[in-house]
Amino acid sequence: MISKTYAPQEIEDKWYSYWIENKYFNSRPNPDKEPYTIVIPPPNVTGVLHMGHMLNNTIQDILIRKARMEGKEACWVPGTDHASIATEAKVVAMLKERGINKRDLSRDEFLEYCWEWTHKYGGIILQQLRKLGASCDWDRTAFTMDPDLYDSVIDVFIDLYKKGDIYRGHRMVNWDPQARTTVSDEEVITKEVNQKLVYIRYNLVGGAEGEGIIIATTRPETIMADAAICVNPNDARYQSLIGKQVIIPLINRAIDVIADEYVEMEFGTGALKVTPAHDTNDYELGKKHNLAIIDLLNEDGTLNEKAQILVGEDRFVARKKIIKLLEESGNLVKSEEYKSNVGHSERTNAVIEPRISEQWFLKMSRLSEPALENVMNDTIQLIPPKFKNTYRHWMENVRDWNISRQLWWGHRIPAFYLQDGTVIVAKTKNEALHIAQHEYQLFALTEEDLTQDADVLDTWFSSWLWPISVFNGIKKPDNEEINYYYPTNDLVTAPEILFFWVARMIIAGYEYKGTYPFKNVYLTGIVRDKQGRKMSKSLGNSPDPIDLIEKYGADGIRTGMLFSSPAGNDLPYDEKLVEQGRNFCNKIWNAFRLVKGWSVDTSLSTPEGSALAVKWFDSKLNQTLAEVQDHFNKFRISDSLNSVYKLIWDDFCAQYLEMIKPGFEQPIDAATFEATLEFFDKLMRLAHPYMPFITEEIWQNIRERQEKESICVADFPTVGPVDTNLLGEFEILFELISAIRNLRNTKNISPKIELPLAVKSEQPQLYKGLEALVRKLANVAEINFVTAQAPGMSFLVRSDEFFINLEGEIDVEAERENLTKELAYTEGFLNSVAKKLSNERFVQNANADVVEKERQKMADAEAKIVTLKEALVRLG
Repeated sequence: MISKTYAPQEIEDKWYSYWIENKYFNSRPNPDKEPYTIVIPPPNVTGVLHMGHMLNNTIQDILIRKARMEGKEACWVPGTDHASIATEAKVVAMLKERGINKRDLSRDEFLEYCWEWTHKYGGIILQQLRKLGASCDWDRTAFTMDPDLYDSVIDVFIDLYKKGDIYRGHRMVNWDPQARTTVSDEEVITKEVNQKLVYIRYNLVGGAEGEGIIIATTRPETIMADAAICVNPNDARYQSLIGKQVIIPLINRAIDVIADEYVEMEFGTGALKVTPAHDTNDYELGKKHNLAIIDLLNEDGTLNEKAQILVGEDRFVARKKIIKLLEESGNLVKSEEYKSNVGHSERTNAVIEPRISEQWFLKMSRLSEPALENVMNDTIQLIPPKFKNTYRHWMENVRDWNISRQLWWGHRIPAFYLQDGTVIVAKTKNEALHIAQHEYQLFALTEEDLTQDADVLDTWFSSWLWPISVFNGIKKPDNEEINYYYPTNDLVTAPEILFFWVARMIIAGYEYKGTYPFKNVYLTGIVRDKQGRKMSKSLGNSPDPIDLIEKYGADGIRTGMLFSSPAGNDLPYDEKLVEQGRNFCNKIWNAFRLVKGWSVDTSLSTPEGSALAVKWFDSKLNQTLAEVQDHFNKFRISDSLNSVYKLIWDDFCAQYLEMIKPGFEQPIDAATFEATLEFFDKLMRLAHPYMPFITEEIWQNIRERQEKESICVADFPTVGPVDTNLLGEFEILFELISAIRNLRNTKNISPKIELPLAVKSEQPQLYKGLEALVRKLANVAEINFVTAQAPGMSFLVRSDEFFINLEGEIDVEAERENLTKELAYTEGFLNSVAKKLSNERFVQNANADVVEKERQKMADAEAKIVTLKEALVRLG
């Protein structure tokens, strides 16, 4: 018995458990089947499901379910990323609640807490994806810190080091004082902020009072680390001061005035304070002029003893205090409001501090060449292709990758140091000792003489191997799984990580497998609220996806999210879209209840209209299948859903079922009923990738199924023959039915009253063939074919004229008055269009399509006037 209303909560857990129990999502290499592989963009182990995940994973699930139904060996690999910075932040917060400070723990003790947190909370997001219906092979769930994946990362580091691609050096890096680690250039988000631009006088050594140089800076807290004042050698204002010295205010240290054409004379005061330890450009200038590097900041952004004053103060607190001290000392000339772009850490939102640091780097020039070439020549397709320009810009300007991070949670750098600073890169301390003893002839060394690098590798240095490492293709490059599943087919991800992750995976693919890691990269848009803001917890504008699933059902959310999300374009989220998705589920459910509620009489012959309706819908279904396949080929997933939606809602429910449904409490003939069940079966298989739960429930109830049968592994419908002539005839039929119904509405005539219809057409055979359906759908008593005007109201459908005699059904005087008003309006409209077209300047200067539209308006108005005048004549 089918329940009266669709209750997703009752069926979703039931069918998901059924799918898991029967292992429909599991995949193994099968040489007799074509593989279709997707690897999930591994969410942070700290993460919980948000609206972006919902969209991204719904698209992946649609692709994988369709491939599975098409008979491919579909494999969707799930997993999570260890997320060094985010996880350490969570664990530090957990420890703080317990009264424990990270600095009081050993590395191993801290890592135990990290694993504790990961085991307790790390699988939340994957459990939530099950609620969405994600058909991942959960037995393959990977984690970037799993032993094989961990070893793969270490092996790649050692390999690239041996190739000369990894090196260690002092560089200016992006320092996150909150996370106390470096971050890559790509992890720095630039934001416009309001600051104070402070003008400071540096007094000339031995000069008269007030004599010196004025500089402008937004960072007065760094003046104590200044190494020089730099001016342009061509600047007449300062030529006499070049080579002399000035005094740094507050600490009274003398520094040289130097000259370099790098300084722009027109910018600010034309004089630049050079602070090599705290500005990237100053660092380069300092190297050129061999200036001292004075780093006055601690790792946490507080001032150290090199600052001499305000030691221990936070950099931003010190900034305010320095301004006050400068004012008191008489060195503050003025300060003004100033807007500038400041780098922030993507992970912690802390203001990034440029810092000189010894780090590990990966050379990118050689490695990135095939990754650039094979995207630009479309070996790998970016969808939409507009992102190719962004990709090319990044890859043509790629810088060496800072791959070390000052954290404990992650893949520890496999580098070991001897007491004299010699570096040995090896997988284990024992291997490093073996190298030291046999290659360096240091036979007296023991493991105690070796110290491993304390840093871990950038999180992206593990996830760039993801499409290979999940199939153990680094440790065992010739194993059955990597040979079968790699390269994968499609990657669905966000444009924000096109360089972070996608480009780097492509680099790793060519370096370690000699080919691309995936053929297509589908870039989703950002889910935004009605105001256009990105949805986020901090703004409080993002609904909880699990709450939405509870309210609307997973299928409602999946379809709702996709109704307006073309590739690469942002999705303007509105809960009404999810309501539309739920309503779509209800529509399908009610249609199925209607059909299954009919009684069948096997003795009945098939009515002419029903037989024709079956032929029409069969063609319509096949036409839509071709359309859907074309959309999939072009990755227009949203468009494909809209085609399915229109087919089910408009063509099947609103048209087909109306054409074939029996009269009240009347039975239906067996042939039409069987055809309708077959259509329902195909429609559910077509809709299954988008809305897996309701389609499984209905499909199981269409007919009696065998044990362990599932729509998951049923055949995806294939395109059959399309009768375009029949489809065209039915378009005319629907226009005619709509016109008759509109006439009833405007004249307030009940749909139960049968009306006579006269047809004036040069193709009467068309309407004779459709007569049975016209009678049924429009409640027409009789149809007469005429060659001249017939009595009654008239209307046009295409070039054919129709007449309905409403004698006795309408108020003639009121109708005459309405027609007269409409005629007057139309004549006025025609007159305005004619004036526009008689204006030679308009015709000559307007676009041709605009002029053509005006001419079409004129022709339509003229035809309507003729029809209205004839209607008035017939009224008498």
